[in-house]
Amino acid sequence: MCGTCGCAGEAVVVGAGSDHEHTHDQEHTHDQEHTHDQEHTHDDEHAHDDVHGHGHGSEHARVATERRANVTSGTAGSGDGRIVALEIDVLAKNDGLAAVNREWFVRRGIVALNLMSSPGAGKTTLLERTVRELDLPVSVLEGDQETVLDADRIRAAGARVVQINTGAGCHLDAEMVARALPVLDPADGSVVFVENVGNLVCPALFDLGERARVVIMSVTEGADKPLKYPHMFRTADLVLLNKVDLLPYVDFDVAACVAAARRARPGVEVLEVSATRGDGLDAWYAWVRATATRCAPAGAPGG
Repeated sequence: MCGTCGCAGEAVVVGAGSDHEHTHDQEHTHDQEHTHDQEHTHDDEHAHDDVHGHGHGSEHARVATERRANVTSGTAGSGDGRIVALEIDVLAKNDGLAAVNREWFVRRGIVALNLMSSPGAGKTTLLERTVRELDLPVSVLEGDQETVLDADRIRAAGARVVQINTGAGCHLDAEMVARALPVLDPADGSVVFVENVGNLVCPALFDLGERARVVIMSVTEGADKPLKYPHMFRTADLVLLNKVDLLPYVDFDVAACVAAARRARPGVEVLEVSATRGDGLDAWYAWVRATATRCAPAGAPGG
């Protein structure tokens, strides 16, 4: 059971191009794959920022510290000290594993993007079109509680994909990603999209080792979503407002939504897109290419 949110269930990794399932015991452990305790320290996360000149790792550390301070202050004097300590331990362990994942990506010149949204916002449709149209090598980690339906859609679009089924779990975490990466085996210098479990709460708490976080919401949701789920939007590097082709048919205030997103994360870039009609996708692809270029090792094409 997750000590942070109480979700339960053992994650299952379904290999790329096959139906074979890997349970935790069958797959390589995180320590076997990355030798976390022997090779890496917390400072590895910040080394990533020194190499690329971007404060994303430091931002995660800052948000993590802020998050824990909020947890502690919110329960002070409540007699629940053991629960608070457990939550801090779980998140601290995850942050350590995420730092190792981040270093794994850096060594290979891979840019990992964590895509998060509520269910039905259009993540998979956006990814299908991105796989077909983006002029970069891509692969995908798919997160869902059950089924391989989304993985099948991504594979049909032409990308290598690994499905992570979380059971009753409501988010991906750094250990799940670490177990899936050797199965996915992404190419050096490529882009790895992580489609997180549809949920605007718990995925925001868990750093996966990604380069950037993309929050997707649709015009079929309330324009006040960023105010109701501030932590999700506070950690966003980009917000995609999807399904703008439906604006003539829904009551949605775009300006209010953008203002709410920037109240949560001042200055955050917001792109209006339609994954079905194609509106704004050129700007989305340009953002991905620019992010990938910043991550390219010195001397590599585009680096």
